[in-house]
Amino acid sequence: MTREQPWSDDGTTHGRILVLSDNPIARAIETIGRTVGREVLVEGADDGGPGLDPRPGDAVVLCDHDAPDAPAVLRAALASDASYVAMMASRRRSEGLLAELVAEGVDVTRLHVPAGHNLGGKAPGEIALSVVAEIVAESYDRPGGAMRG
Repeated sequence: MTREQPWSDDGTTHGRILVLSDNPIARAIETIGRTVGREVLVEGADDGGPGLDPRPGDAVVLCDHDAPDAPAVLRAALASDASYVAMMASRRRSEGLLAELVAEGVDVTRLHVPAGHNLGGKAPGEIALSVVAEIVAESYDRPGGAMRG
């Protein structure tokens, strides 16, 4: 009798996870993202550095909504073919930045803010887990959440 394995080794290719800037949550996203088989690039410069340059299928996560270049990073990510764009911030803290982008004519409808699934965690690793879970769910066109019906 052959046991059925609950995983697949089919070698599915996924986009990268691009993270701005370097902080405990970003480092935890990097660890968890690599564990689930994603290439993760953390840009430490809070001014966007040389540029994240999202490609189709990439996920862009802004981990510092107070970064000097946050509006430019979001503008570029939302104009790109990235499949997931998110910002770590509460709805209240993000209101001003979102209003600024909308006033400029930027379509923010696909921006995930706050980033991640509502797991309730507060520690950097718990927050990162929720963000990577959302990225994985989105990459498979799934809503996330419990599998039990």
